[in-house]
Amino acid sequence: MKRPSILVLGAGYGGLTTVVNLQKEFGTDAADITLINKNEYHYESTWLHEAAAGTLLPEQVRYDIADVIDTGKVNFVQATVEGIDVDSKKVSTDNGEFTYDYLVIGLGFEGETFGIEGLDTYALSIANVKAARYIREHIEFQFATWSTEDVKNDSRLTIVVGGAGFTGIEFLGELANRVPELCKEYDVPREKVRVICVEAAPMVLPGFDPELVDYAVGHLQAKGIEFSIGTPVVEATPEGVKIKKNDDEFEFIYAGTVVWAAGVRGNRLIEETSIESMRARIKVEKDMRAPGYSDVFIVGDCALMINEETNRPYPPTAQIAMQQGERIAKNIKALAGEGSTEEFVPDLKGTVCSLGDEDAIGVVFGKKVTGKRASFMKKMIDNRALYMIGGPGLVLKKGKFKVL
Repeated sequence: MKRPSILVLGAGYGGLTTVVNLQKEFGTDAADITLINKNEYHYESTWLHEAAAGTLLPEQVRYDIADVIDTGKVNFVQATVEGIDVDSKKVSTDNGEFTYDYLVIGLGFEGETFGIEGLDTYALSIANVKAARYIREHIEFQFATWSTEDVKNDSRLTIVVGGAGFTGIEFLGELANRVPELCKEYDVPREKVRVICVEAAPMVLPGFDPELVDYAVGHLQAKGIEFSIGTPVVEATPEGVKIKKNDDEFEFIYAGTVVWAAGVRGNRLIEETSIESMRARIKVEKDMRAPGYSDVFIVGDCALMINEETNRPYPPTAQIAMQQGERIAKNIKALAGEGSTEEFVPDLKGTVCSLGDEDAIGVVFGKKVTGKRASFMKKMIDNRALYMIGGPGLVLKKGKFKVL
């Protein structure tokens, strides 16, 4: 039997989980597995809000890919993907061209600005570990500059967070804890600092249990976070953002820092292929293959899956991406053995949204949880993700163990 050539693009949750499970499925010398990623490390994208706020060091968010893959079974190539030709079965990178028998596309997400003027230039996005580090340093710079100015510019101390979805709320939770530390460090009066969440939709955390949403909002407001809900950002400038209050009323918020966390899309390279997509996300078949391409699988943020019970897309979470990776590995093994694939069925164990290090909200195994109990569950979820990829060694090295 011919050794299949398997090419995996991206080492996010979905791509890396696929590779780890391909190793198990094929064993030694049963397949040529190549993983391409632009960095030599994987980063926990669900921890980026902590690194951006400064409550977690950027180095804690990432780990080397070589630490979790078997380099005797997997050829890791550090390269940036530049083009995907699914008709010719070729992938071009800045480190050469690659061919494949089976392709797994897991190139992750990009920020979605919805065409809002100035947003891509003047707002910061929690897009990756480097961007998170930049946001942290930018906020610290604003505090440091204010403290040394003869004529104080208070707008330096205003932070606007665009978006009240998961990323926005979790980032606000970290900021609520970080701001008092920054005030103490740079001798800034706390009352001078404003953190404002601006959301176009009429609600916070759409789709979440209303009782839990009320808990989250109340918790954050008690720590000084302001909310402007149902007020879309219409323009960003070097001085701040313009929001729409109603049909004929606008307000300009002067801010030294604007962080955009109001939407993501798939990787732009998806739109340059011949595969049909929506916002660079591919509506996959039930076995995770791209429609019309029996040798191409899509995983993670690039995959669009519809929940038939709600007729809405499943959220692109790490939990789902890792489960997809497991199923894709099994399906590729089945195809390589001339077998048949199986449908991917998400096993949703729950969802937890952190509100800082010691508080959270969530629904776990059908039960609502809040406070320290929910925060403990969040840490266990994070540790489980580490365990699934790197085993107990990675959990001991990178895990979260503070539970109170």
